[in-house]
Amino acid sequence: MQYKKFYITTTLPYVNAAPHIGFALEIIEADVIARYQKEILGNEVVFNTGTDEHGQKIWQKALEQKMDVQEYCDQWASKFTDLEKLLNLSFSHFIRTTDQKHIVAAQEFWRICQKNDDIYKAKYKVKYCVGCELAKTESELEDNRCPLHPNQELEIREEENYFFRFSKYADKLLELYEKNPEFVKPASRFKEIRSFVEAGLTDFSISRLKNNMPWGIAVPDDEEHVMYVWFDALVNYISTLGWPNQREEFKKFWPGVQIAGKDNLRQQAAMWQAMLFSAELDNSTQILINGFIGVNGQKMSKSLGNVISPEEMVARYGSDGARYLLIQLGTFGEDSDVTFEKLDTNFNAYLANGIGNLCSRVAKMAEQENLVNDEKEVLIRKDFKKLMNNFDLSEAMAYINVQVSTVDKYLAENTPWKKEGEEKSKILLTASQEICQIAAMLSIFMPETAKEIKDRFTGEIKSFSTGLFPRLS
Repeated sequence: MQYKKFYITTTLPYVNAAPHIGFALEIIEADVIARYQKEILGNEVVFNTGTDEHGQKIWQKALEQKMDVQEYCDQWASKFTDLEKLLNLSFSHFIRTTDQKHIVAAQEFWRICQKNDDIYKAKYKVKYCVGCELAKTESELEDNRCPLHPNQELEIREEENYFFRFSKYADKLLELYEKNPEFVKPASRFKEIRSFVEAGLTDFSISRLKNNMPWGIAVPDDEEHVMYVWFDALVNYISTLGWPNQREEFKKFWPGVQIAGKDNLRQQAAMWQAMLFSAELDNSTQILINGFIGVNGQKMSKSLGNVISPEEMVARYGSDGARYLLIQLGTFGEDSDVTFEKLDTNFNAYLANGIGNLCSRVAKMAEQENLVNDEKEVLIRKDFKKLMNNFDLSEAMAYINVQVSTVDKYLAENTPWKKEGEEKSKILLTASQEICQIAAMLSIFMPETAKEIKDRFTGEIKSFSTGLFPRLS
């Protein structure tokens, strides 16, 4: 059978800091969607992630640590590849912007845009945020500082660089948005990017003088310049698919769905789309935007000592528990806030006392009755599929929680512990089959937990030697 193709990608995080739970949420979201498309819908899936390894921030960090820049990148990139095992991820592609195939793709992309008269040289003077690797307009500043990096001084830059004719594509971008009313999710971010484009676009710099900042991809036919990090990095979405050398393979999967944080909205939904117009390539299918995760009402910050790492969450809740709790925070919506106290409460309520307790109770009673569940095929409910097809991940998880409560209610109303013989067995078998349905939906969120549930409740039903999720005190 010929399955459909599906492509999803995260952004590429900079390798100047360890992974945080904001990116952990992003890559888990992509994993959940990829598993749904592959395991439930039967599609052929490419799931891409990787690391962004050029730009001034990387160069400065390497200099500070007196390291070779490539060695610095190699060291930090491994911390992101380690997430595969830590979070039980299923990505198929991991692209680094220092990979030779990406360098070739970025340079070819440049040549095409230049051929189409969308790249030119000019002098400019701007206020520049190194933290964002972006020029900032006055309207974007608060007290003459970038609101995303208020502790960093803005740099005043004046030099001759290459520019991309961003302004040329305002009308085409608005037309793209008009024809695709779901292009950016959530609606609040779509409204934000529309307003940004409607206000008028300014051409942006896409190169840096090599003498000032040498760590970047060489500009074709100009030894004095390297590519601006954003121009280079955005090309990863197609270089990972083999563009430009494997165009047939590339066409099988492009365009795709992209996941990003709200600080990436402009780059993903406007800059990259304009670049695609210039290169005469299809636009992205959809952009899914997350809010920020705060800790106890404050932005995560090393200086405040309130950063929560994926390693800490996995150590406390297990890989599946961490995946569950992060998705439960909310996906592709507004900002959220966490504390370990809140996470502990949700872990106990939904995992230890919820699905964990339900499975333990039913499996123990069913084993005592020597029950066998011969139902082989589990059909995923349409309501769940509808939520997943719309990328409503947190709502899909909430739907699973409702199913858990529904089975609990069924048991409370039918009291199998008070029944005997065939009547008791029938109630427990019905509950067991519903639990298998829950496990099938849960498999994309919590793969190891779902497998254990399926193993216990398929064929001869077996009790659990220990609880699925030990209650946290």
